[in-house]
Amino acid sequence: MAEEIKTLDDLKSVVADTSATEAPAAETRTAQRDSLGRAYATGKRKDAVARVWIKPGSGKVVVNGKEMTTYFARPVLQMILRQPFTVAGVDGEFDVMATVAGGGLSGQAGAVKHGISKALQLYEPSLRPALKAAGFLTRDSRVVERKKYGKAKARKSFQFSKR
Repeated sequence: MAEEIKTLDDLKSVVADTSATEAPAAETRTAQRDSLGRAYATGKRKDAVARVWIKPGSGKVVVNGKEMTTYFARPVLQMILRQPFTVAGVDGEFDVMATVAGGGLSGQAGAVKHGISKALQLYEPSLRPALKAAGFLTRDSRVVERKKYGKAKARKSFQFSKR
């Protein structure tokens, strides 16, 4: 560096010069759709993995060949699946076709929700900020802790007897 930086103003001018010339243009996200106009994403939660396809439609959700209300009978699980659409403000605008395997119903619902969120932001990149702010694009990394030897479960001990 030929010039010496002694004040904060000098530093600002040097940084402004380099950032204007070296920084690449901000990437704009483009929509990713297949030949049928669908967006695909994979969602994961606990041991469950969901493959999700979304396309414009009437809001019909099919999971493993069954209606959402049949596959996820509990209202709480149905609410979990609808969350990405309500946050993005696109209720009833997309049809969802998902296949999910592994885990239990709660983990599967979370996996489908994660997949729907990722597919929505791929289909329409302008929905990304709302989904990201709600935390739906982040994979929930919490999994069951392994059982330890000498313990009843991961942390629970057997009853202790002094005598």
